[in-house]
Amino acid sequence: MSNLEQTLSIIKPDAVERNLIEEIKNEFKKNNFVILKEKKIKIEKHEAEKFYQVHQSKPFYNDLCSYLSSGPIVVMILERENAISENRKLMGATDPSKAEEGTIRKKYGVSIDKNSVHGSDSQENAKIEIDFFFKD
Repeated sequence: MSNLEQTLSIIKPDAVERNLIEEIKNEFKKNNFVILKEKKIKIEKHEAEKFYQVHQSKPFYNDLCSYLSSGPIVVMILERENAISENRKLMGATDPSKAEEGTIRKKYGVSIDKNSVHGSDSQENAKIEIDFFFKD
């Protein structure tokens, strides 16, 4: 039984700034993800606030929103079997210093804030996040 899923992936400003877009995209491709859609955009802080609404009550919320809107990002829809859990495995722990060897955050993340990538954490959030950036 196939469990084909879609998930949202964001290459964050720190990785875009360091010209890591192609390298990170290749990590996804090597791990059997298909990039269905992608676009490079710059969002405003109020858009980042809306996107990260789920974290509103957390102490890092404001910094997170400022950071996501601080420079260009690349948003992508990734697809493969179990895309959400497989992407989370591939990204690694939020804190790059705690991420496993070989994960994207271990390789490219700078800090817990500048950890290079975002990925949806559930099917419900994947749908919301994909619609947020790709509501044609």
